[in-house]
Amino acid sequence: MAPTLPPWIVLDSHLRQWLQEDIGRGDRSTQGLPNVDRVTTATWIAKETGVIAALPIAKRVFELLNPQAKFEPLIAEGAACTLGQQIAEITADLATLLMGERTALNLTMRLSGIATATNKYVECIADLPTQLVDTRKTTPGLRLLEKYATTVGGGVNHRVGLDDAVMIKDNHIAAAGGISVAIDSIRRAMPYPLTIEVETESLEQVTEAIECQADIIMLDNMPPDLMRQAVAMIRAANPRIKIEASGNITLTTIRQVAETGVDYISTSAPITRSHWLDLSMRIVK
Repeated sequence: MAPTLPPWIVLDSHLRQWLQEDIGRGDRSTQGLPNVDRVTTATWIAKETGVIAALPIAKRVFELLNPQAKFEPLIAEGAACTLGQQIAEITADLATLLMGERTALNLTMRLSGIATATNKYVECIADLPTQLVDTRKTTPGLRLLEKYATTVGGGVNHRVGLDDAVMIKDNHIAAAGGISVAIDSIRRAMPYPLTIEVETESLEQVTEAIECQADIIMLDNMPPDLMRQAVAMIRAANPRIKIEASGNITLTTIRQVAETGVDYISTSAPITRSHWLDLSMRIVK
């Protein structure tokens, strides 16, 4: 499925807020320059290799400052860039270019870093049916964009918020007094049908989750041999139950986990451990 941004009616308020945060009472550096109304062109240049994400967002940043600004991507969203490659060209008045530069670049560098890291994980299991999914370990205020970057890198979004689906984790189980009690209580309280996922750490918990007809069973921090046993149990009992693996997933371990036969592998690493992809803007004329 192609990556899809949320509509601008959702994103524009965030972008305006971030521009206002940076500009404050005015761009003192730019306002003092001569000919700030002069229309000019700038290019964006990649300073390292990676996967580009957020070009439509960068375009919108400049358009919010000046509807006549023209942002032309020179590379497709989600494509790989190389050191020194020009990735975009922006034509607008000088004030717009300089005021929008940092906000637009920051977002693009952050999201491109996530897309780049995600793509590395996805490539490790590209020949297997297992899908890589993200988590809710995101930066407050940036969740929609960080999860978008995951999809640009080839990953799949898990739930975006607490209202998307039911995920019964260790603390829910402890609070309820067991998986069966938690599922039964939550199922009766749901206002409309939702997918129910249960986190399990042992074969006993897996058996209980199967008996309670969970839609998805997460195998959390299980060693590969135990995970294979759990997958076999679930497939034999109910092939319709989806299986997710999670916990300390790295580029070194992800393929071994995928080879156990799980449907999904969830990890926060591409978002929480990625570095920004280095980009710069240069005025050219």
